[in-house]
Amino acid sequence: MSFEEIFLSFLVALAAGSLIGLEREQSRTLDKKPSIIGGVRTFPLIALSGALSALLAHAVGVWPILGALLVLGAFLAISYYQEWHQDGAPGVTTQVAALITFLLGVLALLPGLPLATGQRYLLIVASAAVVMAVLSFKAPLHHAVERVSEDDIYATVKFVILALVVLPLLPNRTFGPLNVLNPFEIGTMIVLIAAISFLGYLATRIVGQRQGLAVTGILGGLVSSTAVTVSLAARVKDAPSTTMLAAVAILTASATMFVRILTIVGIVDIGLVPTLAWPLGTMTLAAYGLAAALYFRSRHALPRAEPVSHRNPFELRAALQFGLFYATVIFLSKGAQRWLGEEGLYLAGILAGTTEVDAISLSMARFHLDGLMASTAATAITLAAVTNTAVKAGLAWWLGGRSLAMPVALGLGLTLGVGGAALLLIH
Repeated sequence: MSFEEIFLSFLVALAAGSLIGLEREQSRTLDKKPSIIGGVRTFPLIALSGALSALLAHAVGVWPILGALLVLGAFLAISYYQEWHQDGAPGVTTQVAALITFLLGVLALLPGLPLATGQRYLLIVASAAVVMAVLSFKAPLHHAVERVSEDDIYATVKFVILALVVLPLLPNRTFGPLNVLNPFEIGTMIVLIAAISFLGYLATRIVGQRQGLAVTGILGGLVSSTAVTVSLAARVKDAPSTTMLAAVAILTASATMFVRILTIVGIVDIGLVPTLAWPLGTMTLAAYGLAAALYFRSRHALPRAEPVSHRNPFELRAALQFGLFYATVIFLSKGAQRWLGEEGLYLAGILAGTTEVDAISLSMARFHLDGLMASTAATAITLAAVTNTAVKAGLAWWLGGRSLAMPVALGLGLTLGVGGAALLLIH
């Protein structure tokens, strides 16, 4: 290593230690608790000791690093012991941060790493920034954990087991009369849909149920726009003052559904997105725009957002039901394509859209990868989205009455009109 490279490595190590030390100093000041380990001065020195030991390792081997690590560990153990007598139940966050700081200093000059110099510096600085962020977000993280229920933990465990244990064991070959059903692919689609819905669900739990109009629709649309429609429409008859609230949230959730479809298709088949973006993209913009216009027109009369209840979307029964539905849709769609041509796929899209759009969207993405024309696949997906949107308008009329149905039907009708016009452009 040249002198310039060594000097720059020391600066990067000091910068990483300074970032972490700055946060620890600020945290100690805000908490007003005595701490044996320092902050803005101590942590850069810890990083510097790691860098110096790694530099010596170039000449005498790994022993300087091990020796420095043992000395640092002794200091950390003594500090924890003293804090235990002062506090009674101290955490180990600062001690762990000090250990990470030392290792980042070592990383700056450690010999034999299969990383270019720039990559090494980026890894050190990025790691220090992540540590600083995790330490800084103590209160929000604890608040988020408090919102997660025991059932959510169990559902997460089930999801991990399905994704990392069960899925790799499924056979990756096709079965059935039409040679279209692949157990591994079906399992992959279950994991994909569950993951997207689960992330949206966690976001609603972390942000909170009473999160306001826009977030109610956006996050609710990630989980289930139909659930948002049913939940809010059912309240309108009992509380007419929430009519505009429900209409805004339903429009926003419907717009988010279009974004969700584009995301799902993009993960499976990015090549289909440019064609599909014309109808779904225009409907997304139209629905968000109409929701915003309705909100600003009626915001003075809007009450506080009521909570929308969402169940955890990852349950084994629900996952298996989606897998069965996806297998049925892809089998019937393949049969309709073989016997009825493109019109059969369009019919399959309309029928599937009466319940949900994920299965038909994934099916068309799969067929496009197998050679189906992009315009045909995009049309079938759009027809499913149109049908599903029309179903939500019907639910709003049925559950919420005429007062809710009018703004919802007008907004969704204009949205579908814009999407229909855009659909003509891809043919």
